[in-house]
Amino acid sequence: MNSTVKEILEWVYCIIIALILAMLFRYFIGTPTIVKMESMYPTLIQDERLWLNRWGRTTKTLPKRGEIITFEEPSKLEYSSSEIDESNPIAKYEKRTGIDWFVKEFLEIGKRSYIKRVIALPGDHVQIKDGKVYINEKELEEPYLQSGIVTDIIGTGFDDFVVPENSVFAMGDNRNHSTDCRAFGCIPLEKIESTVAIRIWPLNKWGKVE
Repeated sequence: MNSTVKEILEWVYCIIIALILAMLFRYFIGTPTIVKMESMYPTLIQDERLWLNRWGRTTKTLPKRGEIITFEEPSKLEYSSSEIDESNPIAKYEKRTGIDWFVKEFLEIGKRSYIKRVIALPGDHVQIKDGKVYINEKELEEPYLQSGIVTDIIGTGFDDFVVPENSVFAMGDNRNHSTDCRAFGCIPLEKIESTVAIRIWPLNKWGKVE
């Protein structure tokens, strides 16, 4: 093997290793993202750049109430009245294995994710009534909402239930323009991808997102 070929192979090995390390960092540690929808307005605005913390997924740690998370879009987004089971309000997901898991879960090719705020945790009794949210019979204070925003159920969605173990109930701050857990149920821990760590763009808004 001449020196030129050897040098090319060394560069190829270095590039492959760098790509593998980058993918591992992205999946287990953190990654940047761009806000694409209006469901978290005014907290998050379209085209803002965020840094996502994925360490919670790695350590299988539930997020805290009030944190903003990203999670995989459920496979079923709407339910008829006969399909609603508030005794088991868990979002439905298709099970993936093998190459399908690697492409969709690890590489995130062809996967759609939502960004919402955690409202309730395991064991919390959630009620949505009179345009407000009640947690364990007490009205939830939500200073991040715009004045005049009301919270209603979506379609024939979930409005009176207890959050199951190892799952969270999350909604968008822009309640009238958010498809969220009110429609499809609580998000299981294994489908939570990350928490929003900081806003990195625009620079004049750089910092923690609350």
